[in-house]
Amino acid sequence: MRVFSNDCSFSYSWEEVSTANWRKYCPWNDKSTHVIAVDTLSRHVDPDSGILRTERLITVKQSAPKWLSSLMGGSDTSHVFEISYVDPAAKKVTMTSSNMTFSNIITCHETVVYKPLSDNKTQFLQEAKITAVCGGWQKIKNAVEEASVARFSENARTGREGFESVLEMSRRVFQNEKKEKERQKAIEREQMPQVEQKLMA
Repeated sequence: MRVFSNDCSFSYSWEEVSTANWRKYCPWNDKSTHVIAVDTLSRHVDPDSGILRTERLITVKQSAPKWLSSLMGGSDTSHVFEISYVDPAAKKVTMTSSNMTFSNIITCHETVVYKPLSDNKTQFLQEAKITAVCGGWQKIKNAVEEASVARFSENARTGREGFESVLEMSRRVFQNEKKEKERQKAIEREQMPQVEQKLMA
């Protein structure tokens, strides 16, 4: 088994990060083109705790080394099952995922946590446990695990860059929406005396 871990932070509030997380794989993110589909299977809010539980199926297309691709039947498309928990009271997002495709060759269990470090900074913790379960020599299993960890490391780097662009765009959109709402309210306040005068006439 190989373990990949990543610990970094984003200069955005937990509220911004937890909201933008649902837009992580969207046109705003040009770094995660390997994710070709995200399907929400279920979504439920616990009435007692307020925790939002979501199940999603993520379809991924990635290029792998030829020797590894041939070991996996030559297919470059795989599916990942993800369960996430958003706890608004504790301000914590926990996401767990595991591969559904090629699980008879390799298993990958990933856990991601977002939690606030301050009012305007959020910590990102990532850990993936990768185990080759295919038969054969240990040397082959080691090579499969090492190649998978290398791929995870590359995806983590580009994933951070892509999510930064999503966070930046989200903040810009929300700020524009806020300005537009404030403008509409100002117009309504200006028109209110005119409406009152007409009603009294």
